Amino acid sequence: MKVHIPRRTARNLLLWMQRLFLASSVTALGYCGFVLADSWAFQRHEQRELAVLLPDRPALRPAARPVTASGLIGRIEIDRLGLSVIVVEGTTETALRRAAGHIEGTALPGDPGHIGIAAHRDTFFRPLRKVQRNDLISLVTPPGNFSYRVVSTTITTPDDVAILEPTQKQVLTLVTCYPFNFIGSAPQRFIVRAERIT
Repeated sequence: MKVHIPRRTARNLLLWMQRLFLASSVTALGYCGFVLADSWAFQRHEQRELAVLLPDRPALRPAARPVTASGLIGRIEIDRLGLSVIVVEGTTETALRRAAGHIEGTALPGDPGHIGIAAHRDTFFRPLRKVQRNDLISLVTPPGNFSYRVVSTTITTPDDVAILEPTQKQVLTLVTCYPFNFIGSAPQRFIVRAERIT
């Protein structure tokens, strides 16, 4: 049995589908624009806040907990890669949309032990795809500036918590999703391990 759809009805259906796809595209672009503008504004605001909190001279003060309502910890920099991003406390969806996040339960810069910092591979930690052994990482914080040297990179699974086990050394671990060009929720994690330069 052949179903006949009137030409006018088919035309109206196509017109409504076209409008639906156009509205969906505009909404998606609007959301992307909002996310980019929000993270840019947050980074600018926190950079100014950090500049006010930094000491005039590089003398180290005792380590401090986050000092602003946003949980500002400092800024991580890898000059060779052009990476410079604010670090805030926590790894909530909002925190990682706006900045790199300090992994709760790990040490803070200046404290002995293992520091963990995470960020998205398609935003702030995108440059990590070109990181190399011996690259220098700086953590600029109100208590002082801390330097680290990359000692290794590895790829692991999302449930591998051993990468953040406490250590006696001052160690920094950067965590992001992997592969870098994967679309959707990535199946692995890219780990950068660095040791403190005293």
